[in-house]
Amino acid sequence: MKVEHGITGSRSEKPSFSNPSRHHWWIILFALVTVIGVVISGILPRIQARATLRKETADLAVPTVSVIRPKQSAPVEEVVLPANVQAFADAPIYARSNGYLKRWYADIGAHVKTGRLLAEIETPEIDQQLRQARADLATAEANLNLSRITAERYADLLKTDSVSKQEADNAAGDYAAKQAVVQSARANVGRLEQMQSFERIYAPFDGVITARNTDIGALIDSGSSGGQRRELFHILQPSKLRVYVNVPEAYSQAAKPGLTADLTLSEFPGRRFQGKLVRTANAIDQATRTLLVEILVDNPTGTLLTGAYAEVHLRLPTAVSSLLVPANSLIFRSEGLQVATVSDRQRAELKRITVGHDFGSEVEVVAGLTGNEAVIVNPPDSLISGQTVRISQNPGPEEQPNQKGPQK
Repeated sequence: MKVEHGITGSRSEKPSFSNPSRHHWWIILFALVTVIGVVISGILPRIQARATLRKETADLAVPTVSVIRPKQSAPVEEVVLPANVQAFADAPIYARSNGYLKRWYADIGAHVKTGRLLAEIETPEIDQQLRQARADLATAEANLNLSRITAERYADLLKTDSVSKQEADNAAGDYAAKQAVVQSARANVGRLEQMQSFERIYAPFDGVITARNTDIGALIDSGSSGGQRRELFHILQPSKLRVYVNVPEAYSQAAKPGLTADLTLSEFPGRRFQGKLVRTANAIDQATRTLLVEILVDNPTGTLLTGAYAEVHLRLPTAVSSLLVPANSLIFRSEGLQVATVSDRQRAELKRITVGHDFGSEVEVVAGLTGNEAVIVNPPDSLISGQTVRISQNPGPEEQPNQKGPQK
């Protein structure tokens, strides 16, 4: 009985020897799974982060650009040019005879009419010469009268053969000579009377006296004897003004007589004075490469002062409508002047252009663009043709198309 019990007890204890081994394998498996999970949970985010970083790096490598559409220039360009305001008539007044200033009648700022007496000059030498010339004329006329009577008598005596024909001819010749002497004396009197009239200085036209360079008792030298003559008065006519403008050669074909022009002056802020282009020089100045034009401005009240600096606003018609692009869209490279455009495939394309006028913030493009391109503003220096770009979704206010061209 004891033996059986022992045998039975030993059989019943065999399963207890296999349980620790099986439990050990489960622990190993669990630990392995745990390690794998930890490894995966640690490496996988890094892999994802690297992939994300690569993607972001690739996205950042694609430049984001702002684009605009080229604008059509206006059919009329307003060109602003510097100019000087001049009087329609402007003249210095000199003396024609020598002497001393007796009296003056107009000072600076005086408004005078044509023919008004401005000054008188004392010329005693001319007065004496005139009196002598008149006396010589009287003598010549008396001799002429005697010669006429003598010639008539000899002609009557010749009819009765009381005198020879030679004597009659001598009398007739003397009469003709005396006539010439009288004419010479009259011409001399007229010359001196004209010189005496130069003692009085008159205004040549309606205007304003702007300078008086003499005074009573001053010695006046006309310069006829080689002396240095001096301007006595200066007069100008401010009711009409001439404005001379040098128009650049690029606008010379559009600057034609009949165009209207506006004047602006710093002393009249906000005001414009209208004028009209009346004539041009019809020739380009080789030194300045400009065309001289004249603008006539009415100034009945004398508001505008001669000699003032002004800016002339000329509205010149354009022969061909051109395109305008921002100046900061230009690319300066060895290949020439270019702009960058964006194609439908979001790729950059560099196009060579020919520019016309430079308006500061904008430039005129006369060749190289059709007007339908999306032009990149502020393109990167490293931009090349075929490079992928991304168009900004927030265009600036300067990128709005179909606006009028600027004023020049």
